[in-house]
Amino acid sequence: MPADEQLNRTILPIPEPKHVGLTTYDAKDPDTRYPPIRALQPPKQAPNVVIFLVDDAGFGSSSVFGGPCHTPNFEKLAGGGLKYIRFHTTALCSPTRQALLTGRNHHSVGMGAITEMGTSAPGNSGVRPKDKAPLAEILKLNGFSTAQFGKCHEVPIWEVSPMGPFTQWPTGSGFEHFYGFVGGEANQYYPGLYEGTTAVEPPRTPEEGYTLNEDLADRAITWIRQQKVLMPDKPFFVYYAPGATHAPHHVPAGWSDKYKGKFDGGWDKLREETFARQKTLGVIGKDAQLTKRHEEIPAWNDMPAELKPVLAKQMEIYAGFMEQTDHEIGRVIDAINDLGVMDDTLIYLIIGDNGASAEGTINGCFNELCTLNGLPGIETPEFLLSKIDDFGTPKAYNHYAVGWAHALCAPYQWTKQIASHWGGTRNGTIVHWPRVIKAKGETRDQFHHVIDVAKTVLEVCGLPEPTIVNSIAQAPFEGSSMVSTFTNPRAEEIHTVQYFEIMGNRGIYHKGWTACTRHRTPWKADAPRPFDEDVWELYGPDDWTQSNNLAAKEPKKLADLQRLWLIEATKYNVVPLDDRGFERINPDIAGRPQMITGESQLLFPGMRVSEACILTLKNKSYAVTAQITVPAGGAEGVIITQGGEAGGWALYAKQGKLKCCFNYFGIEYFIIAADAAIPPGDHQVRMEFKYDGGGLGKGGDLTLFYDGKQVGKGRVEKTQPMAYSADEACDVGCDTGSPASYEYGTTGNSFTGKIEWVQIDLKGDDHDHLVSAEERLKVAMARQ
Repeated sequence: MPADEQLNRTILPIPEPKHVGLTTYDAKDPDTRYPPIRALQPPKQAPNVVIFLVDDAGFGSSSVFGGPCHTPNFEKLAGGGLKYIRFHTTALCSPTRQALLTGRNHHSVGMGAITEMGTSAPGNSGVRPKDKAPLAEILKLNGFSTAQFGKCHEVPIWEVSPMGPFTQWPTGSGFEHFYGFVGGEANQYYPGLYEGTTAVEPPRTPEEGYTLNEDLADRAITWIRQQKVLMPDKPFFVYYAPGATHAPHHVPAGWSDKYKGKFDGGWDKLREETFARQKTLGVIGKDAQLTKRHEEIPAWNDMPAELKPVLAKQMEIYAGFMEQTDHEIGRVIDAINDLGVMDDTLIYLIIGDNGASAEGTINGCFNELCTLNGLPGIETPEFLLSKIDDFGTPKAYNHYAVGWAHALCAPYQWTKQIASHWGGTRNGTIVHWPRVIKAKGETRDQFHHVIDVAKTVLEVCGLPEPTIVNSIAQAPFEGSSMVSTFTNPRAEEIHTVQYFEIMGNRGIYHKGWTACTRHRTPWKADAPRPFDEDVWELYGPDDWTQSNNLAAKEPKKLADLQRLWLIEATKYNVVPLDDRGFERINPDIAGRPQMITGESQLLFPGMRVSEACILTLKNKSYAVTAQITVPAGGAEGVIITQGGEAGGWALYAKQGKLKCCFNYFGIEYFIIAADAAIPPGDHQVRMEFKYDGGGLGKGGDLTLFYDGKQVGKGRVEKTQPMAYSADEACDVGCDTGSPASYEYGTTGNSFTGKIEWVQIDLKGDDHDHLVSAEERLKVAMARQ
């Protein structure tokens, strides 16, 4: 490879140099000359780059920005660098992540909402355009080592399978190594992990002390050490995105116990305390006002007294979860420091991909899947109180109440999903780079957005924006560099206009002014009003917290900003606006591709696939047939299961008998057993579920068969209508995550016999028609 100054880095991959000169016959000839082979390297000034992105954390959550959650490692990092106090995200997970990783606005890269809500519209497709190559790909093709750890929520839902395609997975997007999960959230005790594109199991069980937070730090530290030992002169790019502090809020009691009693005063008091600390720390404007709590959010004093111990426990667990996250990120930072490369490592720590989550309902929830299924009311205060000791443990899938989310976004209005207000979009950010940033603990108040990070990284690495990547002409980056603020606290603000939009919630920033409208509320399932009936608000340049609405006083300014929002929205594929919620989960309504179609699906032992890879079984009749061989000692263990402890179903053998369990949110279990054990030898076992109909989530009759003969029957009174899980798999031959039935454990639940295949049939009732595996395969393929 020629010297760096001779490389054309605008075309990636960088074209290989061609040698022209004397070609000798004998390599030993003294005239044999070829230029030496050199490994591709970035420009000499390029630092290592590490981006930490915490999940679902409000501006007022971490102690470094005045919050109640003790984060000493965040504070230490900020003490040696800069705190950005007007840094913004998109108000939602997938959009922020895709914007961060590409340097483009989220609708520009097809991510108007989470991947599970993708539609056929360009701005909401969930598909990253090929003319907007991600930062990791650009860095890799310029000679960086690249790795991602933790959450990936950018893969189109129909591509999350063992068959891919993998072009939008981390390893298809520029990261040479990936260890983490693909989806919106993860069970911290039973995550569905991938290494590269291969499904892997956690190294330990919860009983052995496993948590995902610690596992991710261990893996990142190992990779960084290995990279620096083997290639000390090659810079690395690490993107570290833990599932924390997104629900479920899981953390060992040793962390949450530190906060016992600290939140008994409630969320209104917490907001006031946080606001006072923020003023002292100088992370909000001197004249900033604490915004009022909206009527939709209840006052702490109005909450039932008997529920308050549960509510306080929810916040204690979240605070412990945040502190554990700080500890594990601190371990990664310490590892970098121990290697002696801290001075030449640019670190971004973005505390939240959006504001704190208000998706946990007014009372919070023990099982977040109740809310995701549109059934928050099934968890009564009495039920929540009965589970108080299980919150935060492997038995729970918990989320805190709306009031806590609002408090953790102090001093701003609203929360996650509300892209129109700073509570949903302003996230405290720390930048640390000792070689260049000499200021220690200073704040920066220039307006910035998550799309600015990629542009900044390219500039500090001395890399141009590429014009061509992998033969595709590239669209320009849409952010603004932050480099000028690294050394100059009064640097001119260059990011002067920025639109915001998530599911109809809209806003526009322009030279200090903001106009915004809240179209829908995260925890409400009611249909929002028409877009043209939305009420717009206006806030001036001196209004740090958007506390003084000037819409009535400045109608012309508001109209100008509304027009500017429409211009920006048109430019970046925001229109057509889409405010649909749960409806967009249905692929038929959304118009996106589906991986599995037809009325039959054949599965084989060892398969572990996501819920999107399985025929939809909810709210309909179906049958499950398995060809098995039972050993002489009898059958035991899981044949097929979907979901886990938070909800799902399983077909398994217990003490030799075939059983089927319907787990209704972990609240009720409907278990139907066969009358007799499955005899040794080859058999087809089958369960048929006949749905009652008449709406969503109804019950049905379940019948069990051995070789076409009925052996058991029972009643399932209710079923989950929308989703079994956000992260659990469908497994054949064992249950790899949390158990869908309490009758078997998390280990040793593999089927003791042999499974040839399992077939799912919608509306199937052919128990008297026994066929071979070959015939089954032909039928299944024909139906698909």
